[in-house]
Amino acid sequence: MAHDSLRLYDYHVWANEKVFQRLREVPPQTCEQEIQSVFPSILQTLKHMLQTEHVWLLAMKGESFDQIRQTVGKLSQQLEGKGLDALHAGFAEAAEAYREFLSTIDLDATTSYSHPAMGTLTAPYRDILTHVVNHGTYHRGNISAMLRQLGHAGASHDFIYYLFAEQSR
Repeated sequence: MAHDSLRLYDYHVWANEKVFQRLREVPPQTCEQEIQSVFPSILQTLKHMLQTEHVWLLAMKGESFDQIRQTVGKLSQQLEGKGLDALHAGFAEAAEAYREFLSTIDLDATTSYSHPAMGTLTAPYRDILTHVVNHGTYHRGNISAMLRQLGHAGASHDFIYYLFAEQSR
């Protein structure tokens, strides 16, 4: 099971990279253009995704809800006015931090996560990692829909494309 979780995380990083590759192919103002969607722009969607990556890494590392909220609040301020290059670098740094952390734990080990409104969840690390990937998949789909709404093709980032890419390595 743990091996599958790491492979799924590798897919997640690969798929994020595919999105960034596609976004570099469209006019720069596309990412900032406000539209009616889940988030007001592609950049805002990416910022949310990056913040959530940090939330769950910090949670898996055992930080409290209040500590996480404070850290992610600072990150939110740091991301104000940042463009695609800075966000891309942030995703790369987050992936490196995840990989470093994941190399130090047993993904099947269980830990608890406390939330003031939802209570306490006890789950294996692999389930939280699956959530991170699933969250990313959802928002990568949002970005593809946003790109189409703005007159551009989305990125091909389905898991099957990852499998074909891995096979051809």
